[in-house]
Amino acid sequence: MDIQINDVLTMKKKHPCGSNQFTVLRSGMDFRLHCNGCGHEFLAPRSKIEKSVKSVTRPTISK
Repeated sequence: MDIQINDVLTMKKKHPCGSNQFTVLRSGMDFRLHCNGCGHEFLAPRSKIEKSVKSVTRPTISK
């Protein structure tokens, strides 16, 4: 799965704050994600995140 920095991930399960959208801050063997609802940042292993992603939204680049 091609997930890059600044992508917005919509997950199958919600964060305890109620949001299910997260922004990718770092990718590699694990991801650093930022919750778009409450601002919480956390690390999670790549395998777990790739299983629970519903959709990936890329930011558009405007000139």
